[in-house]
Amino acid sequence: MTRFLFLLLSVFMANAIYAGTITGTITDEKGNPLPYASVSLKGSSRGANANSSGKYSMELAPGQHTLVCQFVGYTRTEKVITVTDAPQTVDFILTIQGLTLDEVIIKKGEDPAYEIIRQAIKKRSFYNNQVDSFTVQVYIKGLLRSRGLPKKVFGQKIERAPNDGLDSAGRGILYLSESITNVSYVKPDKVKMEVVSTRESGGNGFGLSFPFFINFYQNNVNVFDNNVNPRGFISPIADGALNYYRYKYEGFFIEDGKTVNTIRVTPRRKNEPLFSGTIQIVEDEWRIHSLDLLTTKDYQLELIDTLRVSQLHALVEDDVWKTKNQVTYVAIKRLGIDVAGNFVNVYSDYNINPAFGKKYFGKILMRYDTASNKRDTNYWNAARPVALEPEEVKDYLFKDSVAKATRDSMSSRRVLDSLQRNQGKVKIKDFLWSSGGFGRTKFGKKVSVRYHLNALLRELEYNTVEGLSVNVEQQFGIIPKKGRYTYNVDWQTRYGFSNTHLNMWGGLTIVDRKGGQFNRQSLSFSGGKRVSQFNRDNPIDALTNEVYTLFFKRNFMKLYENWFGQVSFHKQLDNGLRFRAQVLYEDRLPVENTTDFSFFRREGTFLPNHPKDLAGIPFDRNQAFVAGISVSWQPGQRYIQYPTYKMPLGSKMPTFELEYNKGIPKIFNSDADFDKWKVSVTDKMNFKLKGELQYRVSVGGFFNSRRVDIPDLQHFNGNQTFYNLKYLNSFQLAPYYRYSNAEPFYALAHVEHHFNGLLTNKIPLINRLKWNLVVGSNAFYVNNNSYYVEAFAGLENILKIFRVDFVNAYQPGLGTKFGVRVGFGGLLGGRFARN
Repeated sequence: MTRFLFLLLSVFMANAIYAGTITGTITDEKGNPLPYASVSLKGSSRGANANSSGKYSMELAPGQHTLVCQFVGYTRTEKVITVTDAPQTVDFILTIQGLTLDEVIIKKGEDPAYEIIRQAIKKRSFYNNQVDSFTVQVYIKGLLRSRGLPKKVFGQKIERAPNDGLDSAGRGILYLSESITNVSYVKPDKVKMEVVSTRESGGNGFGLSFPFFINFYQNNVNVFDNNVNPRGFISPIADGALNYYRYKYEGFFIEDGKTVNTIRVTPRRKNEPLFSGTIQIVEDEWRIHSLDLLTTKDYQLELIDTLRVSQLHALVEDDVWKTKNQVTYVAIKRLGIDVAGNFVNVYSDYNINPAFGKKYFGKILMRYDTASNKRDTNYWNAARPVALEPEEVKDYLFKDSVAKATRDSMSSRRVLDSLQRNQGKVKIKDFLWSSGGFGRTKFGKKVSVRYHLNALLRELEYNTVEGLSVNVEQQFGIIPKKGRYTYNVDWQTRYGFSNTHLNMWGGLTIVDRKGGQFNRQSLSFSGGKRVSQFNRDNPIDALTNEVYTLFFKRNFMKLYENWFGQVSFHKQLDNGLRFRAQVLYEDRLPVENTTDFSFFRREGTFLPNHPKDLAGIPFDRNQAFVAGISVSWQPGQRYIQYPTYKMPLGSKMPTFELEYNKGIPKIFNSDADFDKWKVSVTDKMNFKLKGELQYRVSVGGFFNSRRVDIPDLQHFNGNQTFYNLKYLNSFQLAPYYRYSNAEPFYALAHVEHHFNGLLTNKIPLINRLKWNLVVGSNAFYVNNNSYYVEAFAGLENILKIFRVDFVNAYQPGLGTKFGVRVGFGGLLGGRFARN
């Protein structure tokens, strides 16, 4: 037995030691490199890909082998080589595929490409569902390169990080990473990914590890999880593709005795999510052989300007063909920022008959091996199928060494002093007007202390209660190097020059960092004297109220002062559950208008500070002790499991929210006595080509309303200004306090459908401007005398940022009302929709 093990070990070591290294360059007939061309071992899934310079490298056991070299649009070439323990060079020169064009077929009238595409469409579903499950190993390489950076954007100087690796013009590698990931899949949606190894130039070692499975057998092609276009893209062999594309037959070639047809694909019109380029279809089998397809911002490509996908398919088992390698090119040039890059995926070791245990798949979508980011250079040199460029080697060496030196010296006094100096000079504008305000950090070996002051002139406010008010908002942070807690202190001082009231309050938040970024908890204490809106959702912001007060003599903001004390606890779990509990005590003080100043003389006077629509409800000094809890949960969460923490990825399920607040009488002389509840469901549903539906539906009311003062009523967020931001949490034309109530039950709904280019892409001019249609409705019902309905249609993505809605509303007693509202809709739209 010992002899057998020794012999087996000797054979293994001999193969390991004497494996031959094959290197070479792949070019066309003119000597131009063919980037990411494929080199594989005939009869095996082993292989390598050339880099962007056409150079490749692979190791083979001694003996005779046949190498197969392929590149989309070029004739496949084979070479028989004998491998020894000595390195050798094997170059490939590929010729453009000599396509044969059958003139007899062409003369029949219709381009023969259409019949080939019809046959491919018929077989599309078969190939899309041919395999129920599989495993595959994927090598992923991501590279983004800057081709130039401006000195300023919108007048703001771009501050570049020291040692960013770019030259003086901003040219160089911005991002570089590699990963090897094992993927397991079972229809319809069970996926498990295990990251074997990963690295990131100058980063924490966890590079881009998600492989991109771009499936052109699907009607709707998903690229980068639809982040570049929420509608997805229409495949050239989709069921309805003939309505979207024109096809031209360019000829055929013979490979392994099979006829491969080359077809030119052209979109019929712009402003649809379409590709152009070539797709090669195998005769009789009607499957994809390879493709090279391109789309641009003229075809609803968002965020980036150009996207190009190149794929080569290969036989993996018993007439089953899968993607062998895929290269996705991206480019963007905006505001003087010029970035281009590519993402290379090499697929190997397919198994289309895997055996999975019952509990093999779970909520962990991707798991990083504990040693995944600790592989050395020797490992990567042997494992990567795509050779590094000299520039990439240099980038790894430089950025990794800088990162290591920074980590090793972070606690040294020299580095701390350097960080201290690099905060820049103190400038008066930072105190007065800078959007970032004034901030400084005192770096220490054990504890760092952060201070921030909001710019004073930006914090000036004007309202009819206080007149001009000055606000001083300061934040302090205490951040220990070790330990699980950080401490944040907020301190606000506010003085009204008209009512001469001084308000001051502060808060301390203790954050428990033990659970990481996505599983943490915090405890907050706050108290003092402050100014608050009756509606705690703050339906109108201070700046908007100032404009309407000073220019139009409309004082929409309704305020009261209060001495308060509050304790709150917040817990966030990585399973999508969020929990908040708080107790609040307020000694509420009524306030009145003390000034009627405005810039222009206009007819009429300011309305009282007490909401006009609640004139029948008195607001005298009162005390309230209120305890509340809120729970938010999105079921179906999936996760990325890093070695030390989990990161939630969200799910396709709605988010459920429960809120309950109880006014408790007699505690600290509390007058409040009520039980208030609310249940909400929120979701975003992507229907791809048909657009995206967003909604929020809520029901609520009061179990008990023995004593409910104005701040505790159920308020519906109205809007009486020209713009709106809280689309899924407000009513665009409703008065602010007209429908505030303490009824046992109410229901409200906000629904929007974003067409994302559907319909408007067929309207001249609008399709060139890339404005998108959005429609929806907001409504609530309290009783037959208290309800509200509004419907709206609008255009969004105006200048990529703005949205304009045309709204028609009906309210009992007020009848029908029409209005126009402006807000954010486009790149910034999602940021405000659910606030």
